[in-house]
Amino acid sequence: MLIKQRTISKEVSMSGVGIHTGMECRMTFKPAPENYGIRFIRTDLGGNPEIPAVVDHVIDVSRGTTLGIGEAKVHTVEHVLAAVAGLQIDNLKIELHGVEPPIGDGSSLIYVEKLEAAGFVEQDAPKDYLIIDQTVSYHEEERGVDIVALPLDDYRVTVMVDYQNPALGSQHSGLFDLEKEFAREFAPARTFCFLSEVEMLANQGLIKGGDLENAVVIVDKKLDEDDLDELGNKLGIEEKFVLGDTGILNNKQFRFKNEPVRHKLLDLIGDLALIGVPIRAQILAARPGHKANVEFARMIRKMYQQKQLVKKYQHATTEGIVFDINAISKILPHRYPFLLVDRIISMEMEKKIVGHKCVSVNEPFFNGHFPDNPIMPGVLLIESMAQTGGLLLLNSFPNPEEKNAYFMQINNAKFRKPVIPGDVLRIEVEMKDMRKKFVIMRGEVFVEGKLVAEADFTAAIVDRV
Repeated sequence: MLIKQRTISKEVSMSGVGIHTGMECRMTFKPAPENYGIRFIRTDLGGNPEIPAVVDHVIDVSRGTTLGIGEAKVHTVEHVLAAVAGLQIDNLKIELHGVEPPIGDGSSLIYVEKLEAAGFVEQDAPKDYLIIDQTVSYHEEERGVDIVALPLDDYRVTVMVDYQNPALGSQHSGLFDLEKEFAREFAPARTFCFLSEVEMLANQGLIKGGDLENAVVIVDKKLDEDDLDELGNKLGIEEKFVLGDTGILNNKQFRFKNEPVRHKLLDLIGDLALIGVPIRAQILAARPGHKANVEFARMIRKMYQQKQLVKKYQHATTEGIVFDINAISKILPHRYPFLLVDRIISMEMEKKIVGHKCVSVNEPFFNGHFPDNPIMPGVLLIESMAQTGGLLLLNSFPNPEEKNAYFMQINNAKFRKPVIPGDVLRIEVEMKDMRKKFVIMRGEVFVEGKLVAEADFTAAIVDRV
């Protein structure tokens, strides 16, 4: 795998219709500077709005992946992004005068050929690889979808599909060397659908730009000649439809024996490009689709964002510690004697966080609460939960060190056992709801596995004065 970032050496353009919208679009690939990432730019809209190619901006996954910010949208980005990721391009401007990239022949081959013709430029900055160091799993019961990322110092993808259809049956394929295999073995794999789906897609206002040159149609039901003619007229396709005898409409031929599963693998690479950085991992996927791909990419991107935040604040790597007291002091505004969390040992961004507080006899509040019978005040246990929970908000604001969280409401507070000197608090806080200006959290405090305090609390997020 490449070490340095790269872009293209010159701009290249192409034109055509989008497969779903049927609208004409001119698309231009342009070089971009280091650490720019991949961005779609709608040059046909006022202000030329940009949409970074990250999963945060996915707004639709019906038969394709659509990105959008405000009124600006780009439909069916997965084939373009597969080409970009497959060619290991890190920085690229993708200008579109239209709402959907040209579909070409339904594969990624046309984009690969254009980008290769432009040539590549190695940049000085190193690639920002996300190294998967733990198993990440996604499961969707209803569709029987499973996607797993396993630790590996490389990038490999294996996909299995089972369509319960005689024309296809079960298929599997694997990409083991991105540089050697992608352009030749996977980029040419075309999109496909079943004949039984075509009318439904047309009725949904999709595949307006589809024809037998940019999609393979698998025959999974019998239609008479009149029905086929009516379907062709509905789609506005002049070529006469024929069931044929190969299992593919009009006896079209597969480019590969297992072309459908190769295209599924292509889609997966394109959707995983929305993580926003290249990854090092073994990806295993059973029956993937855009919805599952995007949800899995969202999980992986959160891992990346958390790693970036930890790297920003935690300079010394210590096993079992996410943030030590030095890192916490950089994030929270609290200081002695009111900093009530010593370390963070586990964190899942915007979901759950676990911290520790070591309670010493030297705590200043023990002098008055109570003389000869030191007990940690319950209100400080709640404060320790709130401070721990505040670290969950790191990914919610561009500069978390510039924000404060103020209590708005405390509910269901219970104190079940006194906390005394020598106790080590395990503080667990779970995010229940997050709005633009306030958050709702649930906190629990344990000592030696026993619950000693709990509360629900609401906090307002305000700028530091």
